[in-house]
Amino acid sequence: MNMIRENDIQAFETYLYLNEKSRATTVKYIRAVRRLTEFLQDEELTKRRLLEYRELLMGQMKAQTVNGVLSALHAFLDFLGLQDCKVKFLKVQRQAFVDESRELSEAEYKRLLLAAEAKGNERLYLLMMTICGTGIRVGELPYITVEAVRSGRAEIRMKGKNRTIILQKELCRKLLQYAKEQSIESGHIFRTRSGNPLDRSNICHDMKKLCAEAKVDASKVFPHNLRHLFARTFYAVEKNLAHLADVLGHSRIETTRIYVAVSAAAHERILNRMGLVI
Repeated sequence: MNMIRENDIQAFETYLYLNEKSRATTVKYIRAVRRLTEFLQDEELTKRRLLEYRELLMGQMKAQTVNGVLSALHAFLDFLGLQDCKVKFLKVQRQAFVDESRELSEAEYKRLLLAAEAKGNERLYLLMMTICGTGIRVGELPYITVEAVRSGRAEIRMKGKNRTIILQKELCRKLLQYAKEQSIESGHIFRTRSGNPLDRSNICHDMKKLCAEAKVDASKVFPHNLRHLFARTFYAVEKNLAHLADVLGHSRIETTRIYVAVSAAAHERILNRMGLVI
C-alpha cells in the first residue's frame, strides 16, 4: 500500500539536502508533503486521491500556486517511485500585464530607504539597496561578503548554478564603510549580533515596520519585490531578456518574462495610442 510514513518524509528531506536544494525549497517541499498527508488522513496515496487534492487546492489558491504545490509533490512521488500517481499541472496562460497595485515603484523604494535611514537602521537601508541594486534573491545575501565587496564581484552559488554579480563602486564603498563601523573584517556583511546570517522572515518584518513612515502599502513591501523592481528597471534600460535572465539566475526565460510584464495602466496607454476605439 502507498502510505506516506514519517520516515519517508524525513528521507525525502535528506534527499533534497544531498541534491543541494536550497533551504527555502526544502522547507516548501516538505510543507507541501505534510499538508497532503493531513488531507489523506492515513488513507492510501493514489492518483484518484491526488486528483481530489488538486481539486481542493484549486478552490483555495491561484493556478500558479497550485502548480507550485504539485511540483513539490511530484518530486516526492519521483523519490518514492510512485510516478503513476502524478497528476497534470493546471494550464496557465501568461498575462499580458500585471496588477501595478502589487508592484513596488521606484519612488516607493526610495521612500523606504529614507524611512530606514530616518530610523537609524543602516543595516536594513544597505540590505534593501543591495538587493535592489543587484537583483539577488534574499537567500543569496550571505554571498555578499567583505571579500566580495572588496573585489567588486560576488560569486553566487544557488540551486546547483554559479553566477557572478557585479557590485557597483558606490555600493561597495557604502558596504565597506558599514563593515568597518561594525568591525566586520571578513565573511558575510548582513548578520545578526551573534554573527549568523539574517533570517528572511526577520528581514520582511523589519521592512514592514517602515511602511507607515514611508507611506507605502505593506502588501507590496517584501524582499522579493525589490528583485522585481531591479528586473523592471534593468529591462527598461537594456531590453535584452536573455541577459536579464542570466543576471537574475533564471534557467527559464519564461520566468524572467513575468518580472518585466507591463502594468495594466501601461497596457491601457498602449491601447489608447492605437486609436482603434473611436
